[in-house]
Amino acid sequence: MSRPLYQLKAEFFKTLGHPVRIRVLELLSVREHAVSELLVATQIEPASLSQQLAVLRRAGLVTTRKEGSAVHYSVTSPQVSELMAVARAILTGMLSGQIELLQDLRTS
Repeated sequence: MSRPLYQLKAEFFKTLGHPVRIRVLELLSVREHAVSELLVATQIEPASLSQQLAVLRRAGLVTTRKEGSAVHYSVTSPQVSELMAVARAILTGMLSGQIELLQDLRTS
C-alpha cells in the first residue's frame, strides 16, 4: 500500500529540517563543492558533515562525483535550488511584515 502524498511531503520537509543540511543545499545551489570546501563553509566536524551529506544523498537531493581523492557534491536538480530560493523569498516576506509591525509599534 502506498503512502499518502502529504506523508511523503512531511518526510521530505523533515529531511530539510536541519540547519547544516539547509546550509549545504544553499551552497550547492550556487555551484558544486568539494567536501573540503563544505567543511570550511559550514565549520562543523567532518563526521557531522558526512552524516548530514548522507541524509541528503539518501533523500536524493545531492549527488557525488569523485575527482582523484576529492569528493564533489552537487544538487540533483535545479528544482532543489529553486526550493531554496522560494524559501528565502517566503522568509523575506514574513520578516518584512514583522519589521513593518515593529516600526508601527515604535511609532504608536
